[in-house]
Amino acid sequence: MPKILRIINRFNLGGPTYNVAYLTKYLAPEFETLLVGGMKDETEASSDYIVKKIGIAPVIIPSMKRSINPFNDFEAYRQLRKLIKDFKPDIVHTHAAKAGTLGRLAAFSCNVPVVVHTFHGHVFHSYFGAFKTSAFKVIERQLAKRTSAIIAISEKQKDEVARIHNIAPEKKIKVIPLGFDLDRFRDNMEEKRASFRKQYNIDDDEIAIGIIGRLVPVKNHTLFLQVIHHVLNNSSKKVRAFIIGDGEEKQRIIEQAKALKLNYTEETQNPPKAILTFTSWIKDVDWALAGLDIVCLTSFNEGTPVSLIEAQAANKPIVSTNVGGIENSVLKDQTAFLAELNDAHTYSKHLLKLVENADLRQQFGSKGWDFVKEKFHYTRLIKDMANLYTSILNNN
Repeated sequence: MPKILRIINRFNLGGPTYNVAYLTKYLAPEFETLLVGGMKDETEASSDYIVKKIGIAPVIIPSMKRSINPFNDFEAYRQLRKLIKDFKPDIVHTHAAKAGTLGRLAAFSCNVPVVVHTFHGHVFHSYFGAFKTSAFKVIERQLAKRTSAIIAISEKQKDEVARIHNIAPEKKIKVIPLGFDLDRFRDNMEEKRASFRKQYNIDDDEIAIGIIGRLVPVKNHTLFLQVIHHVLNNSSKKVRAFIIGDGEEKQRIIEQAKALKLNYTEETQNPPKAILTFTSWIKDVDWALAGLDIVCLTSFNEGTPVSLIEAQAANKPIVSTNVGGIENSVLKDQTAFLAELNDAHTYSKHLLKLVENADLRQQFGSKGWDFVKEKFHYTRLIKDMANLYTSILNNN
């Protein structure tokens, strides 16, 4: 039985955590997997409940953290080397940037036969300045030369990694989309909807618009506030907005809401009614999606947008910026309206169109489940990854 050491930056809420959890659990018994992760950032909600729920107890390396710190990073590298020597994996598979650098360096130093890396998004634009971005590209190119296979999670991401940023040749990059357990977005949705809307005092004639994700610069919540402000000033409907998530940008977003004169409330046991509600993290996102009417995403950069896949599973219409792998994750003008990154006018027009037209919301929403139910289900992910591993091992 081939052994896999799977390494992820940290267990924060999002697609990468689900990805490593399902791969660790369901590649057995054909593959034996040891899952390793770093420490979550203080500004993020832990999602270790995702791996624990399916019976996985990962190894945690406290020194592997989000920020760059030579002392911590070297200690994490040292611990990864020890794990590799003790576990003796046939494959080391790393996920995301920090784990991808430290994990691959440790694997190379220990002569692991097969080394695989998955890009969950990338940091080649919209994260850092020009100098730091260039440095990361140089590092990734060097690592890619010795990596057995690189996985992109969308065709668009493959194109960015191979052609636009020249990280690795196309023949080395395999496209394997993420996979999720989407069935919970179909169960008891009417009951969940009633519960969510009661919790947040949403009337039947109010249209609830939500954005789900970390409150960090790359998610561009400024645009979300701007388009909500536009809709409020131009719509005949009653609108409520919900920012679901938390992070380092929260106070800045609150200040922007004040500047736009959007009255807001923060999560409490019984939150008062307001145009804008900061809910913080909601673990049961299926409950939240049931209560929303429209889902937005305003990011500068995305790999595979989990919130949009889940929104489609819950039959919710979408408005999003057209960046990264988003165009491969939705059906343009069928389940989602897309606007170019700097086109706030078009984004606002799309959102207003859905707010004003209940039939259009229903039409967009009704097509979501059929699109995502197989393309983004975890059983397809397991099959694709097992085939890749077997192919590499047989040809190694």
